[in-house]
Amino acid sequence: MRTVGVPANWPATEEEARAVQDELRGRVVLDEPGPPPGSGRVTGVDVAYDDERDLVAAAAVVLDAATLEVVAEATAVGRISFPYVPGLLAFREIPTVRAALDALPCPPGLVVCDGYGLAHPRRFGLASHLGVLTGLPTIGVAKNPFTFTYDDPAPLRGSSAPLLAGPEEVGRALRTRDHVKPVFVSVGHRTTLDDALAHTLALTPRYRLPESTRRADSLCGQALKRAVAGGAGGAGPDTAAQDSDGPGSRPGD
Repeated sequence: MRTVGVPANWPATEEEARAVQDELRGRVVLDEPGPPPGSGRVTGVDVAYDDERDLVAAAAVVLDAATLEVVAEATAVGRISFPYVPGLLAFREIPTVRAALDALPCPPGLVVCDGYGLAHPRRFGLASHLGVLTGLPTIGVAKNPFTFTYDDPAPLRGSSAPLLAGPEEVGRALRTRDHVKPVFVSVGHRTTLDDALAHTLALTPRYRLPESTRRADSLCGQALKRAVAGGAGGAGPDTAAQDSDGPGSRPGD
């Protein structure tokens, strides 16, 4: 199995990566409402790593926003394109995530990242970075608050509290299940924080994490296992996409 190579001129050092963040951060759009929550399509993206084999697998799963049924899904396997550095994780993931998005047979609509947008030390996490590069509306829904502070939201689903960097609100801690730890929502690109919260609640009818994240997490794990079992190698693109016939459909090997 061939893999997505590291793009030409991709940053190789922390200094280069931070310079790219500084350049692109000014292109984030914060004054568009984005698609209405519960309408159109919502796509979850996630990645899985095998650091020993220098591999990262990405998955993109498109859901009908009203029914949360799978519309389409795609995977891509790539070489890890940057070392692990907190605050620069987007540079490890974006080439393969973009390959998975490009392999989809339909427009993705809003993209939900398992990570951060503005809730990032440099205000430019994966959701913002991916949104600027693709032009898509994006949000970040993370499992933990990174380096930021918050007051615990009220215990019932839908309660939220500001996620703070000093006095600055960079996102919200959102309770998606009664009496369960909140998730941490931030704007990525071309949407608002209120709509990001509404999208997150629409995607969490049963579990703490969005259905988009849960499905993408499962799919990228499967793709990584197939890549390892098949002895992934080479440097060219290799993606798999499938238009889903309904719930429970899976991409072919």
